[in-house]
Amino acid sequence: MSKEYIQIAFNFNTQDQFEMLVAQLSDLGFDGFNEEEAGLGINDGVEMVNELGKGAGQCKTFILSTEYIENNVEESLNNIFNQIGLTYSKSIIKEQNWNALWESNFAPVRVGDFAGIRANFHPHFEPSVQYEINITPKMSFGTGHHATTFTVMELMEDINFEGKTVYDFGTGTGILAILAEKLGASKVLAVDNDDWCIENSKENLLNNDSTVISIQKVETAIQSEQFEIVLANVNRHIIEANMVELAAVAGPGATLILSGLLIEDQEDMVKLAAAHQFSFVKAKPLNGWVSLLFTTL
Repeated sequence: MSKEYIQIAFNFNTQDQFEMLVAQLSDLGFDGFNEEEAGLGINDGVEMVNELGKGAGQCKTFILSTEYIENNVEESLNNIFNQIGLTYSKSIIKEQNWNALWESNFAPVRVGDFAGIRANFHPHFEPSVQYEINITPKMSFGTGHHATTFTVMELMEDINFEGKTVYDFGTGTGILAILAEKLGASKVLAVDNDDWCIENSKENLLNNDSTVISIQKVETAIQSEQFEIVLANVNRHIIEANMVELAAVAGPGATLILSGLLIEDQEDMVKLAAAHQFSFVKAKPLNGWVSLLFTTL
């Protein structure tokens, strides 16, 4: 018997507001938070930048219908959104209809001639790209549409992954881990704390014939081994909470990419990284967001 989900879609005005909502909705049982930046118009194709502004965006999140009804989630949901003056829309998604839903919204993404992200129902890129990634995003974050994922991939183009070990903290769909393998990484550990992300990333590994990537569910960045390249495309607060652990997993001469950051976060993140023995190399900004590249001192 197929499952039925309640989808909640909402706009938010700042990243702090978004992170607060994620925490509150997670407590209610919601999962699979799919964030899109302002301007992408994922719901109706309408340009949202002027209405929402930098740091704003849109999100869809999901909960099983049975859990939504049994726990009287709607009352708590209304209280949360009324308190901060936001609204949300609700729809019912049947498990077997999920592909049709995202197929109607998911367009291929091209990162120059370097990489392309497409679904299995899209044709191959013309003109061709160096690396094609086949993604079925389902209820997980990370399709390359968001500026944070896009700019991390731009930074990855200039890094030598050949024979390197890679740690992908906050893997989402597994897109960056898959690209790391295609770039020649010898071993990739991809982790997330979201059950849907874990399930979806495993499916995407199969879609891309991945052989060197392992997936783990974790709550923090701590690991018992070190890596030559560390990717953390999450958000400022998670990076701040895990900076000690990220520094510990970065081996001597390691490369670190931090993302999920607003441009105004850059100065603070560079200072934080420097305090943990990372040297700032360069930034990749896009649409009010930025990805930062560091090496260990």
